[in-house]
Amino acid sequence: MENAQSGHDSPDKQKLGIALILLSAVFTSVGQLLWKIADGNINIPLLIGCICYGAGAVTMMIAFRFGKLSVLHPLLSLGYVFALIMGAILLDEHISATHILGTALIIVGAILIGGGEN
Repeated sequence: MENAQSGHDSPDKQKLGIALILLSAVFTSVGQLLWKIADGNINIPLLIGCICYGAGAVTMMIAFRFGKLSVLHPLLSLGYVFALIMGAILLDEHISATHILGTALIIVGAILIGGGEN
């Protein structure tokens, strides 16, 4: 069995892992947005939301092959940022000062963690 850490030290593989985990966060956030739009009904937004969420899960599994779990998994928190932005733009949800502060902290944390040891 291949060592779970093999190849994770390559900067190019780590960057690919980061890109894939960010894509995963987008897919899962879009999936959840579509579930919200579906409003508990079985309809096209619900089905597309399930596909997006599933694509996010698969993308996440692939990402973990290319990067360190300790770097990649915390970056999934950016899904909260994506959801907040989509909610404000597409659902006309209110963003408070507390939301903005929390979002800024998530982004700063993601940058610090995403930088790894570099």
